[in-house]
Amino acid sequence: MISLHQLLLLSAVLFVIGIAGFITRRNIIIMFMSVELMLNAANLALISFANHSGSMDAQLIALFVMALAAAEVAVGLAIIITVFRNKQTVNVDELNILKW
Repeated sequence: MISLHQLLLLSAVLFVIGIAGFITRRNIIIMFMSVELMLNAANLALISFANHSGSMDAQLIALFVMALAAAEVAVGLAIIITVFRNKQTVNVDELNILKW
């Protein structure tokens, strides 16, 4: 059986990979995937603590977070596709449509 320490270490590694991907990449799609990776790492930590304490409440919260992430993906990808159609790029440095 996997211990709580190992699961939290895996969650921390996934979260750090997500942060590194968000900070170092300039492609908006990769940045979006990095945010999703960080959400999944937080869910893994939440489920790990719930499994350790024997509670089922955290699994419901994690299910709610996954549903929220699915809605975020739908809206976020629609915005990314619209920006790409208008600007023909997904590079964050070249996007200036939100400036005055």
